[in-house]
Amino acid sequence: MEQVVARENVMVALSGKAAEPDRRWEGAPDRPPLPRFPMTRADFHTPVLAQQIARLARGRRRAVDGTAGGGGHTAILRNAGAEVLAIDRDPEAVTAARARLATEGATWVSGCFAAPEILAAIARFGPDFILLDLGVSSHQIDCDVRGFSFRPGVVLDMRMSGKGPSAADLLNEMSEQDLAILFRTHADERRARPLARAIVARRARHAFTISDDLVNAIRQVLGPRSGPGDFARLFQAVRIAVNRELEELERGLPLLRDALRPAGLLAVIAYHSGEDRIVKHTFREWCRTCVCPPEFPVCRCRGHALGRLVTRRPIMADDAEVADNPRARSARLRVFEHE
Repeated sequence: MEQVVARENVMVALSGKAAEPDRRWEGAPDRPPLPRFPMTRADFHTPVLAQQIARLARGRRRAVDGTAGGGGHTAILRNAGAEVLAIDRDPEAVTAARARLATEGATWVSGCFAAPEILAAIARFGPDFILLDLGVSSHQIDCDVRGFSFRPGVVLDMRMSGKGPSAADLLNEMSEQDLAILFRTHADERRARPLARAIVARRARHAFTISDDLVNAIRQVLGPRSGPGDFARLFQAVRIAVNRELEELERGLPLLRDALRPAGLLAVIAYHSGEDRIVKHTFREWCRTCVCPPEFPVCRCRGHALGRLVTRRPIMADDAEVADNPRARSARLRVFEHE
């Protein structure tokens, strides 16, 4: 039902676009359409850093794939001999992966890894390995109905779960100040304030509904030479805000750590600098013996480290993997071992 509604929204957005031709790729009438990446069935479940995850999973008995997506990493964990609790906030992804991989050796759950009921299920499961592969899946990007892409005419949705405010709602309702903060913090955009101002001015004339609305605002501020790299970075910032990804990561990490059995591993693959920064600083803090403020004359904190870093530096995809799967280029894997 949600998919049908989404398709209807796309048609409404496209019909509105046709009535307002100035909203489509303003200032660049001769610009060719952005390249479409053809999606094959394999693309839906191509796991990043597969060999590294397989090595980490050796000898593990109960593993949680907290962001199962198409099930690529779930299959790796299961093939390593672990019983797997596979979780994803996208119910469409859960349905597709469960149909492809079946249920033998894996239990499939729809929900966010940081949701209280999901965290309770993870704690009951008692894992010795937890994996988070953050970000958005290839399927979600390539499926225009889901609204993650900046291809022309795509509805501004970006909700991984299909629930709550959409990207269009966010762009139409956030204050200029909050929009500027969003683009500055989530996209490192130097012209965040002018971009926020342009969005507010444009939405006063017509509500944002499709990708062209945001693309044209970006082009107005960054200039006609702005391209896919700028669009991808700024659309990603909106997606992160829509799904509250950084907040859920910060909230979920310590609770996932506490759900691990002794000597259990927490592995996180991040693609965004903000995500990776949170993981890096959190893991480092857990490895400190004392976290008291410097002015304290006597230690009053926990007084011991909570575990150790397995990866002093992030593990990254090699050239061969990047050539085969370009979206692995920005992947950063960090691993923490619980005490």
